[in-house]
Amino acid sequence: DVAELDTMVTVVDAANLINNYSSTDFLRDRGESLGEQDERTLVDLLVEQIEFANVILLNKVDLISKEQLKTVTAIIRGLNTKAKILETTLSKVELKEVMDTKLYDLEEAQDHPLWAQELYNPDAHVPETEEYGITSFVYRARAPFDPKKIHEFFTQEWPGVIRTKGFFWLSSRPDFVGEISQAGAFVRHKGIGRWWASIPKSEWPDRKAVEEAIGHYWTDNYGDRRQEIVFIGLKNQMKQDDLWNRLDSCLVEDYLSAPQAFEKLDDPFPKWFTSPD
Repeated sequence: DVAELDTMVTVVDAANLINNYSSTDFLRDRGESLGEQDERTLVDLLVEQIEFANVILLNKVDLISKEQLKTVTAIIRGLNTKAKILETTLSKVELKEVMDTKLYDLEEAQDHPLWAQELYNPDAHVPETEEYGITSFVYRARAPFDPKKIHEFFTQEWPGVIRTKGFFWLSSRPDFVGEISQAGAFVRHKGIGRWWASIPKSEWPDRKAVEEAIGHYWTDNYGDRRQEIVFIGLKNQMKQDDLWNRLDSCLVEDYLSAPQAFEKLDDPFPKWFTSPD
């Protein structure tokens, strides 16, 4: 039972992390998938293991330079600011460092990823990443994206960006919540549900609870629809202003003047739950 785990330990190969994080390999390409339906990439697996660990053994540190070690540590801290990192050679470590630590908590582990802290609790944590050369910001906007423009942005390179996660909406799909997730060379997007604003209040499961949950986000014009995307990257490489401006250029600023007309914009995204028409 995961809930009974005392410590969630992940071993990271310091000598290969940089290359693996930029890899475009799928697990099936390496014979490590869980079956035909397993579409995970090597980067997916790395991120999954690092973001939810509370103890990370950074192994083979003797095989990399001090500068490479800084980069490796920056990548790890860009994914998980709370884990305890132990630098090792040949995975040698004192057992007391990884056994009976009382560190693991399933609920608390959900907050380990830096993107989750920035997105859900932006005022509840102390920025601890500056010393590792990591910076982050949350792009927020209310207007929808032009589907063709934002799709193009999602296929472009984002220099210095380590991790991206968040929600978005398209003028062509005003009812649906889109999710964007990037790690390494992979950018994924998919539909994950509906905006509450698209559902009649009479169908809300608990109107009071929903209103309390989304009250902070609600506006008369857009309801809870919004753009909210976290970008985490290397401080000396990720260009926040450039990314922000490029995202702004994808917005349909005059959407409210003719919503139905903007629903008919060219939409290159794959089908989500139902036809965007």
